[in-house]
Amino acid sequence: MEVDQKCISAADIDNRLTQYYNADERKRNVVDFNQLYGSVFVNRNVSLEKIRYFGFDMDYTLAVYKSPIYEELGYNILTKRLVSIGYPKELITNYKYDPTFPVRGLFFDTLYGNLLKVDAHGNIMTCIHGFHVYSSHKIREFYPNKYVLPGEKRFFILNTLFNLPEIYVLAAIIDLFHKIPEYQKKPTGVESKYLRLSYKSIHQDVRESVDWMHNKGILKQITAENPEKYVEMQPHLPVLLNRMRECGRKTFLITNSEYWYTESIMNFLFDTANADKPWKNYFDYIVVDAKKPIFFEEGTAMRCVNETTGALQVGSVTSAAFEKRHTYAGGSSEVFMKMVGAKGKDILYLGDHIFGDILKSKRSCGWRTFLVVPEIDREMLVWSQKNDIYLKMKGLERVLEDVYSDYDSAKNPPDITCLRKYLANTVETMDRAYGKLGSLFRSGARQTFYASQAMRFADLYASSFINIINYSLHFLFRAPHQLMPHESAVLDPTVAGFSESSQATGHKFVSAPSTGRDFFCRESNSFSVPLSDSKGVVECEDEDDSTSENNSDSENPSLENLNESTAADNGKDEASGSNIYY
Repeated sequence: MEVDQKCISAADIDNRLTQYYNADERKRNVVDFNQLYGSVFVNRNVSLEKIRYFGFDMDYTLAVYKSPIYEELGYNILTKRLVSIGYPKELITNYKYDPTFPVRGLFFDTLYGNLLKVDAHGNIMTCIHGFHVYSSHKIREFYPNKYVLPGEKRFFILNTLFNLPEIYVLAAIIDLFHKIPEYQKKPTGVESKYLRLSYKSIHQDVRESVDWMHNKGILKQITAENPEKYVEMQPHLPVLLNRMRECGRKTFLITNSEYWYTESIMNFLFDTANADKPWKNYFDYIVVDAKKPIFFEEGTAMRCVNETTGALQVGSVTSAAFEKRHTYAGGSSEVFMKMVGAKGKDILYLGDHIFGDILKSKRSCGWRTFLVVPEIDREMLVWSQKNDIYLKMKGLERVLEDVYSDYDSAKNPPDITCLRKYLANTVETMDRAYGKLGSLFRSGARQTFYASQAMRFADLYASSFINIINYSLHFLFRAPHQLMPHESAVLDPTVAGFSESSQATGHKFVSAPSTGRDFFCRESNSFSVPLSDSKGVVECEDEDDSTSENNSDSENPSLENLNESTAADNGKDEASGSNIYY
């Protein structure tokens, strides 16, 4: 193939692209989203037959808050609080919450006031200041290598669903001050004749307002008074818990929420025709006010809760006094496992918090982990509908590879300006299909920092905990084999029978509903519950029994190994950058 050393034209790009990309053929090979709805996805092998204890978080796991109405509530409370402490009233009148803007996993740079989307290695993929997206050239003015180190204290990681309104508030405040004539924009803040306001102090004010909203109980109080408005009903929750208990498994609840709030929300969730007993009878053990992630480290004193008054008993509970179906507060994972007689691998813990629920329980205790990511349904829908754009992007990268492989170093290098622009536009088109800040899991061909944490620390993940009802409790979730580049170079994965899919294989009990759905909202759906529990798998292996399966749970992390000792000392989530309230 001859290469035009002067310029790669648009026509030449299109001609070359046809070698690697056929839109019609690719669309025929994409799996219908409806066939994947209700799936559980696998990073590491897990045999449910070997799980003796199923543990659950409550907020955004069992109790899923309706989106975007719940984020709007949090945003409105935050803006009113900020105006009350001196911020311009235009923050309320000129800015309304836009659910298409924020995405989890962003880093907030408290020095320059930028929201950053970074990949697994800290390379910057997107930079937003206020609501303005910076160009690559502008990014390099602040970050010459387009790289950040997540462990630096100046970067605050917004990893949780509770951070979504906070992301929008930060962008709105910065945008507002840049529009007020008397304030001048400076590299590290804004300044008027009589006042200087740094981005760091703006962030501190927002953080204190967020703490006030949660710790003063205002958000919880409003939610508890109107659960039908803000909390999705989970009609098959009692069915799932009954199945687990009938199969001889034990269930427990560990939540950071206080007893009064837990009681209110759980009573609402079990106010369904499928519940034939009080909610506490569905759990063998209940722990409130757990203070995760400290719970998975040194912990606190485990105290008995007076279920009538909500008051805590003086002193720590002893093993002799520890009873089933009673409510306890605080404690530690070590004490809890000793009292219930469990080892780490006996437990599968389901939660939404990548740090407080998943990373800490995995690394500190060796628990098996199930990450709940409500955004997955929408991510999968876009991925299935726009997958041809991604494949086109891959084709363009192959074209770029060919241009340089055919390049004669003795001649002038080819002009690939047009090709790079074509590729950048394709990546932007793919990103914008997910929302204004793109996908939670990727930007173009690169995975986000959040995606890398999810793949590393979550054994299983799904859009909802209820998806596990679609599988037998003897099911083996098998992870795909992973090839290193030097291995895949000599072995075609498709020929060798290696699967690139991380979806659990086997019989599925339900399929997606045929009706439409607003995928910006996380609403409960109708499930068809299996009539009996299949026991077809008598003997199966998980990752601990087979050396042939991949196990990426390394003890020597790179960027993901953040300052966990600091998190343990102050009760904050340093990996996600937020206090853990629930």
